[in-house]
Amino acid sequence: MQQEGWSRRHFVGAAAGMAAAAWGGVVRAQDAGGSIVLGQSCALSGPSAQLGTDFSQGAKLFFDQLNAQGGIGRRMVELRTLDDGYEPERCIANTKKFLSEDVLALFGYLGTPTSMAALPLLQQARVPLIAPLTGGQGLRDPRLAQLVFNVRASYAEETALMVKQLTALGLKKIAVFHQNDAYGQSGLDGVTEALQAQGLKPLGSATVERNSQDVAKAVKTLVPLGADVIVQVSTYAASAAFVRAARQAGYGGQFYNVSFVGTSALAQTLGKAAEGVVVSQVVPSPYKTSLPIAREFQSAVQKDGNKVALNHSSMEGYLAARIVAEALKTASAGGKPQREALVAALDAMNGHQVAGFPIAFKTQAGRSRFVELSMLTADGKVRV
Repeated sequence: MQQEGWSRRHFVGAAAGMAAAAWGGVVRAQDAGGSIVLGQSCALSGPSAQLGTDFSQGAKLFFDQLNAQGGIGRRMVELRTLDDGYEPERCIANTKKFLSEDVLALFGYLGTPTSMAALPLLQQARVPLIAPLTGGQGLRDPRLAQLVFNVRASYAEETALMVKQLTALGLKKIAVFHQNDAYGQSGLDGVTEALQAQGLKPLGSATVERNSQDVAKAVKTLVPLGADVIVQVSTYAASAAFVRAARQAGYGGQFYNVSFVGTSALAQTLGKAAEGVVVSQVVPSPYKTSLPIAREFQSAVQKDGNKVALNHSSMEGYLAARIVAEALKTASAGGKPQREALVAALDAMNGHQVAGFPIAFKTQAGRSRFVELSMLTADGKVRV
C-alpha cells in the first residue's frame, strides 16, 4: 500500500476531466476572494454541543496552522461553522446559506438525522460533503460515492466488532437502547444484522428522543430483561442518564456505546460512574505517542497552547481536516480549486493512508475502516 506522497498529482488532470464529465461537464471554480471556503453545520449548543465543539475545534486547529504556513497554494482555507443544535430543520437552513454563498464543499456535518435532512440539497447542487460525523448507512449508499466522502467507519462496522467480541466471550443476551431517529435505527440495524449472522437476535430494544434525557420508559423496558450487555446508540447526555438510571434500577450488566456518543463528553458527564463503560472508536487513540497521527495531533495542540481539548472527537476533526487538505493540494494544482477536481482528488485517495490512517471512502474488499474498542475508567481515562 502506498503511503503519503503518492502520485495523485500526476493524474489529477485526467481525473478531473472524468469527474467533470460525471458532474455534467460543468467546471465550477470557487470565487471567494482567493480563499478556499468550506461550510460546516454542527451542534455547538444543546445536549450534543461538546461533541460538535470538539470536532470543530480540532479541524480549525489544523486549518489555522496550515494557513500560518501559507495555506493551499497561498490561499487561506476558511471553515465557516454554523450551529444547528443537532436539529434537522436548522441544518437545512444552514446548508441553504452555505449553498447561496457557493462554498467549495461541505465538511464535518454532525449527526445522521441532520446530514440526511441536508442530503437532497447536496444532491441537487452537486456539492460534496466530506467527513460527516456520522456512521449512518443512509450516507453510505453506493450511489452517493461521488458526493459523500466518509472518513469514519459505519455504525454497522462498529456494532459488528462489538457483537463479535461479546459473543466470543459468551455474552449473547444483548439489548439496545437507541435514539428514536435514523441514527438510532442505523445502530439497531447493525446490532441486529451482526447477531443474525450468528443465529441470534436482540433481547429487546427501547428508545429515547433526540436531544432528550427522558430515559425512564427505556429503563423500565430494558432492565427487567436481564441482558448481559446494553448497546447504546445515543448522545452522551442521554447515554449517561440511562447508565445512571439503569444502575439505580438494579442493572448489573455492561454498557457499550458507538463512537458518536463522544467519549470524553460521556466520561466527563458520568464521572466515577464511567467505570467499565465501553465505547467503540473510529480514530486511533489521541493519547498514544506510538501512532503518527497522534504524535502530530499532540504536537499541534501543544503549539497552540493546549487550548484545544486532547480527545478522540477533536482528533477526528483534526484528521478530517488533514485529509481534506491533502485533497485540496491536488485539486489546486492548476490554480483555484474546482469542485470537480476536489472530488477527483478525494476519489484518488481511496485505499491510501494519511499519517498512517487508512482512507476507505468506498466500501470495497480489502479497504477496511478503522474501528477499535475502548473502556472508560473512574478517573476519566480511556483504555484501549
